[in-house]
Amino acid sequence: MFLSMGAEATIELRDGMVIKKRLPKGYRLEALDNLIRRDRTRTEARLTSESRRNGVPTPIIYDIEDFDITMEYIEGPKIKDIITPRLSSDVGAVVGKLHTANIIHGDLTTSNMILHNGRIYLIDFGLAYYDNSVEAQGVDIHVLFQTYESTHNDHEELISAFSQAYRQTFSGADAVLERVTQIERRGRYA
Repeated sequence: MFLSMGAEATIELRDGMVIKKRLPKGYRLEALDNLIRRDRTRTEARLTSESRRNGVPTPIIYDIEDFDITMEYIEGPKIKDIITPRLSSDVGAVVGKLHTANIIHGDLTTSNMILHNGRIYLIDFGLAYYDNSVEAQGVDIHVLFQTYESTHNDHEELISAFSQAYRQTFSGADAVLERVTQIERRGRYA
């Protein structure tokens, strides 16, 4: 069953597992495109698994083959559809663990979070990378806060709940949250 199609990949549900197929880009030389897609596929699988080893709920990776990742299907509602201050606090704790592991998600939106058995799972590590800089972590959170602000009336309460749990989980949280404020200012006055 076809689940979704994005600019980078298609997502299918087959035999209770998700198959993510990274799509070719016709504007690149085929050999270069294959190299890039293969590398991004392996990086996504590695960072998804590494996040899981560091206490971040993610799908289990079952197989990697050139441009395809076969992984666990996480059933449940997307956080974007059910967000509350309590869930936002849980998101803060999960992101704190992610950043403690020096992993940047790269697309930290409530569409890439699923509630399953009372836990928040992060999905879609297609833009993820390793980085322990305050700037990269700040940009990661800035994307999330922009999602809150653009889709939820109670965004200030959600941001506050997130920030409190993020501080409890990640020792560098204060510097990162300060950087988020600086990033917001750059966007407004650039």
